[in-house]
Amino acid sequence: MTVHSLTIPRTLLFDLDGTLIDTAPDLARATNALRDHHGLAALPFEVIRPEVSNGGSALVTLALGLEQDHPDHAAARTYLLDAYGQGVAIESRVFEGLEHLLECWARPPRGWGIVTNKPRAYAAPLIDALGLQPGVLLCADDLPVRKPDPEPLWEAARRLDAAAEECWYIGDHIRDMQAARAAGMRAIAVGYGYIDEDEDRQSWKADQWFERPSDLVAALLEGEVQ
Repeated sequence: MTVHSLTIPRTLLFDLDGTLIDTAPDLARATNALRDHHGLAALPFEVIRPEVSNGGSALVTLALGLEQDHPDHAAARTYLLDAYGQGVAIESRVFEGLEHLLECWARPPRGWGIVTNKPRAYAAPLIDALGLQPGVLLCADDLPVRKPDPEPLWEAARRLDAAAEECWYIGDHIRDMQAARAAGMRAIAVGYGYIDEDEDRQSWKADQWFERPSDLVAALLEGEVQ
């Protein structure tokens, strides 16, 4: 998919897990550590991966079958997140090709940032370990609201001195598209993220889809010296 040069955004805002960074291997390790703690066999990576963008509670439910209202759910979530926090960047990596894209968007007047529902205690060490330097990082606990509320996207744009219409918000979950549309930004969905095969992707109402990181990079850097 190509994008006409007139639509190229000045500012790129990314979701984190499954969009900018492939964090599934480390979160899968933590999920299986929780199962092992309860005497259960490890789940296949392919089973865990689609749940990663749904957060720690969803991974607890997947691992142990405990819904959020179960009295043991909170303790299990704490165990899982503690296990994850011990190694947030053991296997996690920026999706291939995106580092070059970030280098290009770090040059003024462009800019890029991250808006994630991941808590700062895990997001900040992760991006530090991978040597990323976003112009802004907004996490789940930085504001009173989180995605799909548009306020985190608006705040990120303000900090980057960008208008909403100058921004793309790129994500791998329906709440990312909802937040982008509510914020007046271009809603860009990536098919390489953590998406269940049964997901009704049409319901996301994304402005554009990119199935591979290379497709996103090629569209944004078309006509530029790479």
